[in-house]
Amino acid sequence: MNSNHLLLEEPIRMSSILEPPKPSFFPAMTKIVGTLGPKSRSVEIISGCLKSGMSVARFDFSWGDSEFHQQTLENLKIAVKSTKKLCAIMLDTGGPELQVVNKTEQPISLEADTKVILTPDQDKQATSNLLPINFHGLSKAVKKGDTIFIGQYLFTGNETTSVWLEVAELSGEDVVCLIKNSATLSGPLYTLHVSQIRIDMPTLTDKDKEVISTWGVRNNIDFLSLSYTRHAEDIRHARAFLSKLGELNRTQIFAKIENIEGLTHFDEILQEADGIILSRGNLGIDLPTEKVFLFQKAAIYKCNMVGKPAVVNRVVDSMTDNLRPTRAEATDVANAVLDGSDAIILGAETLRGLYPVETVSTVGKICAEAEKVFNQDLYFKKTVKYVGEPMSHLESIASSAVRAAIKVKASAIICFTSTGRAARLIAKYRPTLPVISVVIPRLKTNQLHWTFSGAFEARQSLIVRGLFPMLADPRHPAESKTGTNESVLKVALDHGKASGVIKPHDRVVVCQKLGDASVVKILELEA
Repeated sequence: MNSNHLLLEEPIRMSSILEPPKPSFFPAMTKIVGTLGPKSRSVEIISGCLKSGMSVARFDFSWGDSEFHQQTLENLKIAVKSTKKLCAIMLDTGGPELQVVNKTEQPISLEADTKVILTPDQDKQATSNLLPINFHGLSKAVKKGDTIFIGQYLFTGNETTSVWLEVAELSGEDVVCLIKNSATLSGPLYTLHVSQIRIDMPTLTDKDKEVISTWGVRNNIDFLSLSYTRHAEDIRHARAFLSKLGELNRTQIFAKIENIEGLTHFDEILQEADGIILSRGNLGIDLPTEKVFLFQKAAIYKCNMVGKPAVVNRVVDSMTDNLRPTRAEATDVANAVLDGSDAIILGAETLRGLYPVETVSTVGKICAEAEKVFNQDLYFKKTVKYVGEPMSHLESIASSAVRAAIKVKASAIICFTSTGRAARLIAKYRPTLPVISVVIPRLKTNQLHWTFSGAFEARQSLIVRGLFPMLADPRHPAESKTGTNESVLKVALDHGKASGVIKPHDRVVVCQKLGDASVVKILELEA
């Protein structure tokens, strides 16, 4: 299966570039997070996205109400059942996001070299000369000469729908700005970003807490995307809040790095968070353009070395309105994969884009092609060197399983786990083959009733590169005293065969705990 893998350092045959991609149950090892919204909330569209490779559905609460998102989620559940594709749920908080309040939703034309007033008086109507915003402290946070950017659904960068402003003067709570480029703001949601200025608002707002404690609890969210994470304390505060909400104490928190403040405290944030989202739209405003790629590479490397998922957004903005990405965007997706990203987030492209299914499919295909030339050998050596010696028991087993699988040209690694930790450690070493994570449910009680764990752990694997979970029968133990449980292994092998990953005479590496020991086995399958 892996004999076709090339390294970028090797000569690439031109004929191999022309070879059509082979159909696969797993479109790519890199995962795709799709944002569901007005253009992607029907059962038909969601089913198409799932079949094309979407494994996490993102619900962005910076717009829309709980009822709207709940209806979308109910459609997602129907789509999951009909397609038999697992899908995790991510709740993205609004956070301390500044927004233009345009109650009429009528287009607003802004002319270059004229002035516009930003006012906290939300009762006023938005016009070409006056833009109400949802924050009273802007005039205290900015000074003359500061840059303010306004764009639709974060920032498209398209100068016809995004506008640069320069602070000209301060008048009480109002901020008078000079318009630097002509643009038309149309639609209900326009966010406002002040370059390199701290906004004195809590990271987890009261509105966020209300949404999490109602919609989040009702739907047992797998991931919380914490917008505008600026300090490690933001993560600790969010985790303390989730710990009081029943099942949500197992929800993973992904820190969304969106500004200089989050970048400055990146190492401490990474230590506390379960994963990182690089919000390149906002970062592209705070950072000089030529520095964004450096932060991306440095941040992804740090995530990779500690085995925490790194997620990148803002990749194919042009597909919001077009059927094909630009060449630069296609290369950007590939480079994100080569840098080591676990997943790609599609925002406006699926939320309000005209081609949500095609976008998921296209990004998946680009990821799959990039994975073919990913230098796993170099990556493996870097990771082992970073971990150092002596390795922990689990780390040693995980790295050995990956090395063995590559050496014997195995078609898959099967890992039995109850918490998902062992499977994530294997995925950390970026094997060039799928890791089938067999999650064995555990029986637990709160002294009132018995429940099985496992579903959370399985779904939370869906954002980790190369990890493909399946939920086993709870009657099968994750640990065995005598040997590999043959019946659950057969189920896993059958799953691999049905998905086209495992074929007759293939070799498969199995990783499982036997009593107090962890064992790596190599199986050679019969016809």
